Amino acid sequence: MSDLPEHWAVAPLRDLVSKLVDGSHNPPPKKPHGLPMLSAINIANNDIEMSTFRLIDPDAFALEDQRTRIAPGDVLLTIVGAIGRTAIVPKNVVPFTLQRSVAVLSPILVDSKFLMYQLEAPRLARYLADNARGTAQKGVYLKTLGQMQVWIPPLEEQRRIVGKIEELFSKLDKGVESLTTAREQLKAYRQSILKAAFEGKLTEDWRAQNVDKLEGPEALMGRIKLEREDYFKEAMAEWKDSLSRWSANGENGSKPSKPKSLNDYPPKFHDLRIRLPELPIGWAWSHLGWCSMGPEYGTAAKSSETGAVPVVRMGNLQGGCIDWSDLVYTSDQQEIKQYSLRPGDVLFNRTNSPELVGKTSIYKGEREAVFAGYLVRVNHIERIALGKYLTYFLSSPIAREHGNTVKTDGVNQSNINATKLQEYPFPFCSVAEQAVIVRILDGKLSAADAMESEIETGLARAAALRQSILKRAFSGQLIAQDPADEPATKLLERIRFERENGGTIKQRNSRKNKSETAPSHRRKIVTEVTDA
Repeated sequence: MSDLPEHWAVAPLRDLVSKLVDGSHNPPPKKPHGLPMLSAINIANNDIEMSTFRLIDPDAFALEDQRTRIAPGDVLLTIVGAIGRTAIVPKNVVPFTLQRSVAVLSPILVDSKFLMYQLEAPRLARYLADNARGTAQKGVYLKTLGQMQVWIPPLEEQRRIVGKIEELFSKLDKGVESLTTAREQLKAYRQSILKAAFEGKLTEDWRAQNVDKLEGPEALMGRIKLEREDYFKEAMAEWKDSLSRWSANGENGSKPSKPKSLNDYPPKFHDLRIRLPELPIGWAWSHLGWCSMGPEYGTAAKSSETGAVPVVRMGNLQGGCIDWSDLVYTSDQQEIKQYSLRPGDVLFNRTNSPELVGKTSIYKGEREAVFAGYLVRVNHIERIALGKYLTYFLSSPIAREHGNTVKTDGVNQSNINATKLQEYPFPFCSVAEQAVIVRILDGKLSAADAMESEIETGLARAAALRQSILKRAFSGQLIAQDPADEPATKLLERIRFERENGGTIKQRNSRKNKSETAPSHRRKIVTEVTDA
């Protein structure tokens, strides 16, 4: 411990607390009424967020509360999943208990905020990350947590350190708040631009200059249906040629797949639960399926960490494009042939969390790839609907609103199948006008993306600065030391005295309990260190 500042001391966490427990390993059943049981999702930004939680029966709550005994001043630490988030239990808080993912620490003669901030500082954050165990979801055992070496300065210095941290964090938080507000404003801006685009507002000037090119709704849809039929005839002719070549080659290789018959759609929408905005001259609302040869699900075959061709999954659909990080692969040649992506393919995420289902991206041919089963290839017809126009629309507020009315909700996931996708209301207009819309959106949204990138860089710098402040604070470099302070070694002696003389101390495999008839004026101290 050569880096330990003068007059500081070091001790395992278990020696600095009167209580080290985690929440329930077997949470009681949810009830429509009752008392709150929180989990790791309720601990964020050094605060306890209580907008959503499990309600449990009061009798079950009493049993859980008897074990955890949460009190004001306790430090909460998330130890499963998102490990390392902290908060302090405030005074006058609504009574609550916890699930296993959160540990409760009751410091003895250690400032609660000092302990909370040190748990988030780089050295201890690294300890937590390095000692997390598990496969599906990692966690830190309480025994391991108790062995964590905490650096302790004199008590008065602890308080000065906390004061300086909060002074610096207050300035930092104002900047982060401004950046976060700007990011939210950008999100709203994107949605407002997309909304305007598919109401025809971005191309008002273009229509005024091209009145002779505009069609009425019936003429527009009539032409689109004829173009779709012509496209199908061309696909059938191409298939027949391929079939002839396949037969002439002695039926070597896979037999060409016959194009599926085209579906028709009724002139009116069935059970539409949203109000469609009025469209300008030259536009028409109709079913999205009129611009498609029919949807196609991706491969359901198991992927591997390595292989010949990457498999695009729902996590790779980001911001209307394909994110080529975090890939899996396939080497199955039949799968590659059947599900190979073509430049310009539009992919729709049919199954995901309720807020992400329906996200859409366009494949630009960056590299050879196939697509996974949770995605749908729209198989749009480019001369009816441009791929980027379709992609932008499926990311617009009107499409998201409609998707929320037709999605099927399951446990933590929602689904919008291919049939429902084809029945989406879609704003048809001429390809010429679509191209103008795409060009305008590309320009405006690219500018917004650049601004967001700057914001994210600023937020990353703020996070790094926060860690730098904590690192300096807990290595004795943030404030000057005062030789007049009681040395931390004396503080540890007082903490030890409190632990040994404050009442009954219960530990796994501990020495025989002392008498349980301690004077009533003494504070009862209970330490429980068990495997999580």
